This record gives sequence, structure tokens and C-alpha cells, in this order.
Amino acid sequence: MHKIEIIDIPKIEDRRGNLSVIEKDCIPFEIKRVYYLYDVPSDAYRGGHAHKEQLEFLIALSGSFNVVLDDGANKQTITLNKPNKGLLIPTGIWRELENFSSGSVCLVLASAEFLESDYIRDYNDFKTFKN
Repeated sequence: MHKIEIIDIPKIEDRRGNLSVIEKDCIPFEIKRVYYLYDVPSDAYRGGHAHKEQLEFLIALSGSFNVVLDDGANKQTITLNKPNKGLLIPTGIWRELENFSSGSVCLVLASAEFLESDYIRDYNDFKTFKN
């Protein structure tokens, strides 16, 4: 599970509230796509895929959720619940997002625009890809 990393996002604290900024070398790729998940029912899950080339950086802007990561040999669950910490997911890692709290928002910064051929959506195909 190497290269999976929690990255601190710079936080500027102020009596009026905090501000976090992602720029320059905060994450190790140029952002090509931004999307977010919200209003996800607590018993639902998202993800259920891996990417061949795309890197992703996930942030819990509000609330919390679990990210279940699988490299084909090992599984790890990471809870995201702070808007100034993000999860870097490298290529070739199966991910499932679950256990969304009420009002949670998951922001995803991606290294590429949407390309269906980059997705591995079947777990058996993922296992073959890893071998």
C-alpha cells in the first residue's frame, strides 16, 4: 500500500474562520478535473473501481466517510473527516467510499479528465490487471 498518503493541506487560521489552499506543490499532480459527492445516503457506497493512469486526491470538505483501499493483496480503511487533510490515491488501487455521515461532501481532484478506458470497474479485471 505504498504511495497511498494522507497529505496536510495548508491551513490559515483566523478568528473569522479557517482557510485552506491547494496550489503549487501541495499535491503531486496538475489538477485536470474536479468533482464532488454529496447527499450520499449513509448506507450507500461510491467508487468501486480503480484507475490505470489517473491519480486522485480526496478531501472530506464536510462530515466524514471511509475509503476502503485495496492493492490486490492488502486492504486498508482510512476515515476522512478533516477539510485540511486529503488522501492521495495512486494508480492501480481499488477504492470504495462508504459510511457517509449526514451532510458529508467528498471533493475529488483528479490528474486527468474523464476517460472511460482508464477505469477498471470489475474487481476480477482489477485482480488480472494487478498480476
